[in-house]
Amino acid sequence: MKLRCIAVDDEKFALDLLADNISQIPYLELIATCKNALEAAVVLRREKIDLLFIDIQMPGLSGLQFVRSLLPKPLIIFITAYENFALDAFNADAIDYLVKPVTSERFLQATNKALLFSSYHNPINIHREADFIFVNVEYNIVKIVLSEVLYIEGAKDYIKIQLQQNRTMLTKVTMKSMEELLPAAKFIRIHRSYIVNIAAIEVIKKDSIMLTGNRIELPVSDGYKGNISYLTGR
Repeated sequence: MKLRCIAVDDEKFALDLLADNISQIPYLELIATCKNALEAAVVLRREKIDLLFIDIQMPGLSGLQFVRSLLPKPLIIFITAYENFALDAFNADAIDYLVKPVTSERFLQATNKALLFSSYHNPINIHREADFIFVNVEYNIVKIVLSEVLYIEGAKDYIKIQLQQNRTMLTKVTMKSMEELLPAAKFIRIHRSYIVNIAAIEVIKKDSIMLTGNRIELPVSDGYKGNISYLTGR
């Protein structure tokens, strides 16, 4: 599955950079680039668009005004040089708000969120249960199949994704961002530094859990014991 998207920005350099970022994401298909909202409106009437990347401050109709006028709306990600429009953007049903300059990690985080939103809201989407995500690993964008993940460990600015068969991947993203990407029905936070695949849990102890396979034991901190209680119904 690919998300069909358009990019809208009145600055050519910013538009070219956005198009290049989109081209590097395997699940995005760039249908058109537009210099203003009116050009974007023409494309939206002509094409089925899943995701709209749009600037806010543009001549004529602003990005916010344009998005508010859309019914129905595609998924919306605002990309702007201004921080002070974030509340207005989310009130206009944006799924994310990126402030220029945008790092590749932050861009990937936003597009992963779009993929998940699309998965959950499209009843004919074969990936509706969010069975994979994409992450940056050593300057490559790598697909991670969620059923192969045992646990995720936070380490300063990076996280370690521990997979089956003793495979490990490191990616530069925060634990909070990763937790938001993962489906809550499949993953649970047990510690400030650990998120685990519920299907991999074999034994639940008072202050730790044991995972299947090579019998990995991970701590459960007091602040997250409520998650375990919810899981066990106790």
